[in-house]
Amino acid sequence: MALIVLAADKGAPGVTTAATALGAVWPRPVLLAECDPAGGDLAYRLPAQDGGVLNPSKGLLTLGAVARKGLRPDQIHEHTQKIIGGLDVLAGLTHGEQAAGLTWLWGPLGRALAALPDADVLADCGRLGGHPQLNDLIAEAELVVLFTRASLDHVAHLRERLVSFGGGPKLGVVVIADPRQYRASIDDVRRIVAATGTQVAFVGGVAHDPKGAELLRGQWGGRLDRSLLIRTCRELAGRLAAQVGSAQPAHERGVRS
Repeated sequence: MALIVLAADKGAPGVTTAATALGAVWPRPVLLAECDPAGGDLAYRLPAQDGGVLNPSKGLLTLGAVARKGLRPDQIHEHTQKIIGGLDVLAGLTHGEQAAGLTWLWGPLGRALAALPDADVLADCGRLGGHPQLNDLIAEAELVVLFTRASLDHVAHLRERLVSFGGGPKLGVVVIADPRQYRASIDDVRRIVAATGTQVAFVGGVAHDPKGAELLRGQWGGRLDRSLLIRTCRELAGRLAAQVGSAQPAHERGVRS
């Protein structure tokens, strides 16, 4: 189906929280893949489907161990786990030093994820720029979504990143916005993006919602479904899915439509 890269250019504007929330409300079957070479934290942040803990050693690390002779799409699910709510995740590296021995992995991983036949893939790639080899995975994406805060420094870095992208996958921008200034923040970033002259498919938003993020760590459904985080991610998920293919019947993952 489709590989969608989610990333940021500066700091930690909330890509992993947004990626998890998007996976929870995605309108088609979906896999959340933690592809940050600096290391991920899903295994420590979210409970497993049975209420226990995820195995931090099962995921990208075990996949890399068996992929040196080639990586096929049908191997991916042998290394995934389910978190609470039923979302399939490919847990990332546990620390950045592990990436040093896997510099060869990102291109084959990108091709395998892009060719996964039964699910879209949301690839949380963290912060761009520190690991050039990640570009091999990004090149396989159908859509790259850059997350930013509306602050001057974040938007300045976003602008430079957009200018440097040139040709390649389709681009989108998502603003992690204060709910009190939600539409205004998105409109401000939209004007700045347009001034770069870079072809961007859309500029959208996700509410900065710390309470919703806490609920996402363990209380799926109910109050989480009413949170600003999930409500704005549901709207964004529909827009992203429409960018990479026609909508299919909703694939329920714990948070109800």
